[in-house]
Amino acid sequence: MSLPKELRYSEEHEWVKQEGGKVRVGITHFAQAELGDIVFVELPSVGDTVTVNEPFGSVESVKTVSELYAPVSGTVVEINEELDDNPEFVNESPYEKAWMIVVEPSDASQIDALMTAEQYAEMTKED
Repeated sequence: MSLPKELRYSEEHEWVKQEGGKVRVGITHFAQAELGDIVFVELPSVGDTVTVNEPFGSVESVKTVSELYAPVSGTVVEINEELDDNPEFVNESPYEKAWMIVVEPSDASQIDALMTAEQYAEMTKED
């Protein structure tokens, strides 16, 4: 399973990449594999506020609909509009093409509370 070490991870299977004062958010390889083929992604609008551990959107796969949970609180400053026409990017490239939103965090310390790649790998390993 691909797990970039420079990212931080939430218990709800979102990843966070710090980019200056902002964070880029997507779902992990583990999450997309569990969901199966993604057919639709619903995202908030630019300017919307997201709250840590609260839903900010959803992904629909051929199997189910799953909510996306904000790993940090803040204001959405960018969304990945490519996912409207290409939801399969989530399966093909969860860490590159399929980022979902960019957030300007209201409390940067929330990033520190997220898991490292090693901690996330431990949480998701098969018994």
